[in-house]
Amino acid sequence: MSNDVTSTDGGASTAPPTRRRRALWVAGVAGLTGVVGLAALGGIAARNDKPKSDQVSDAQPSTNRQNVSDDGGAAKGGATDDGGQDDDWSGDDWSGFDDRSGKDGKDGKHDEKDRTKQVPCDSDKLIQAITFANNEDGGVLELAKGCTYTLTRNQDGNGLPVITEHITLKGEHTTIGREATADYFRILNVGAGGHLTLKGLSIKGGQTLRSPATADPATVWAPYSTHGRSTVAEPPAVAAPATKPATAAGAGPAAAAAAKPSATAAKPATKAAAKAAPAKATAKAAAPKATAKPAAKAAPAKTAAAAAKAAPTAIKAATAKPVAAVAKPVGAGTTVAPLVEQPGFTDGAGVLVQPGGRAEILDSELLYNQSGSNGGGLANFGSTRLSKTTVAHNTAFHFGGGIFNAGVLQVDESKIKDNTGIIGGGGISNGAARIFTDDVDGGSVWVYKSEITDNETLGFGGGVLDVEGTTTLHQTTVSDNTALLAGGGVAVADSQLTLKDATVAKNSTAGVGGGLAVTFDSVATIENSRIKDNTAGFFGAGLFNEDSVTTLRESEVSGNRAVGPFGSGGGIYNTDGGEVSLYRTKVTHNFATLPPGGISNGLGSFVRLDDESAVSANRPTNCLNVPGCF
Repeated sequence: MSNDVTSTDGGASTAPPTRRRRALWVAGVAGLTGVVGLAALGGIAARNDKPKSDQVSDAQPSTNRQNVSDDGGAAKGGATDDGGQDDDWSGDDWSGFDDRSGKDGKDGKHDEKDRTKQVPCDSDKLIQAITFANNEDGGVLELAKGCTYTLTRNQDGNGLPVITEHITLKGEHTTIGREATADYFRILNVGAGGHLTLKGLSIKGGQTLRSPATADPATVWAPYSTHGRSTVAEPPAVAAPATKPATAAGAGPAAAAAAKPSATAAKPATKAAAKAAPAKATAKAAAPKATAKPAAKAAPAKTAAAAAKAAPTAIKAATAKPVAAVAKPVGAGTTVAPLVEQPGFTDGAGVLVQPGGRAEILDSELLYNQSGSNGGGLANFGSTRLSKTTVAHNTAFHFGGGIFNAGVLQVDESKIKDNTGIIGGGGISNGAARIFTDDVDGGSVWVYKSEITDNETLGFGGGVLDVEGTTTLHQTTVSDNTALLAGGGVAVADSQLTLKDATVAKNSTAGVGGGLAVTFDSVATIENSRIKDNTAGFFGAGLFNEDSVTTLRESEVSGNRAVGPFGSGGGIYNTDGGEVSLYRTKVTHNFATLPPGGISNGLGSFVRLDDESAVSANRPTNCLNVPGCF
């Protein structure tokens, strides 16, 4: 379920519009009349953070642009519409458009030439063209070269009409952006049955309204990691915010779930049954209290960590997984489980792909978009592919600063960089942890020959986060990302992670898992990959494995450093019944403040080394509680 209330065009899946005849379209006439405008959205004015030309991504064009807005400005020397009609659009409501009388061909479709339309450098013309394409079974829209289509108005939170047909937007050094002082809205929304293809475009400056309720990353992530929770007591930067989450949100997670209307609380019975247990439900509200203590009252991190490990089994089970407790409405047992997750109204500031929708973003950019919830640049709940595309300088107040996924996502030969996800997943978030209502299951993510760099979060997963999903990183580099709590490079919880011929390097965290944090009953497979030069303030600078199963084959864990005063397990830190198996793998030249520098294995946990693996040259020692390693 989403963390936000959905609406027809703002987030929830919508059916393609009906083909009703509208009074505004007359046979043989392409002219339009004004329609009723929208009331301005409430809230504070959007920020004006126009980037300088030297701040954009590597793929940002340097061609001089024409700047127009959708409040009546037309391109100089721009072509007029077919038939020489005025074709003016003076309102804010696109629902008044209708089909032309008569369609070509027996099947009602035009040939390719008729379906391709050149759109002059005028935002009103772009809106008209998309609306017409929706009513005419799609089309190819060729946008003006070097033009900036500036949007100043919106309908139901969307700067352009919701895509409900197969529509291609082609540009060359072309930008579609939101006017910085306009009301809050996203740029593009792909509805159910819609198929959007972007080529050679920059989608810039979309912004959706932030929820007035706030959430603290430490509280959100407390149920997912005992050690992640205990480490927040030591660094002042983490401990200070931990005193305010419950009151800022109005109540703890359980209270928030109980206060939520039954429509949102009605998580499918099948999923609730799979997740919920009496012990978990009763202790969920109490779990954040461990992180909400002020720094002045917190025990030293080493003591806190030991206490956390020694906690009774019932307490560990109670905090093991966030669930929707006591919020099940009467009759919920008969609720039909939805097949897909639903987006929230503020998800996806640049592009939102709804369930049943498809998008292909090719040779394009998603820049400087800001989501009030999930997915600053892109929120995908359907099926999306990004190829040779840059996603940069985007922000999400919850998850997925660059990209949020709850569907099927493919990223190839692309760059995900300089994005910020406040709660988790600075670069990419595949799923989301529970904040106010329930978690969002991750979908499937495959990243190939790409770079995920310089992203950040205050929670888990500076580069990549996966919550209850499947993520594969193939021939991909995850580097120079930062997470305050855990998983500077990659963090997974209750997920399946595969790294194949991948590099996780120079990532950092103040907590645990500088390179990777594998937690909460996850399964990770690392093949022919390199985990090197990562740093952590506490445990597992290279790899932190907690209550999960991780296998490394023909890989390298080297040069990682656990540099905090209680830092341990510079290479690998395995705890809480976790299992780590190494085959033909080297763990070398790692460092920790406290021994061991190589591999630390907790009581009740298991580390297996085959005869072809090597653990050497780590400081101050190589291993702790690892058979065959000293």
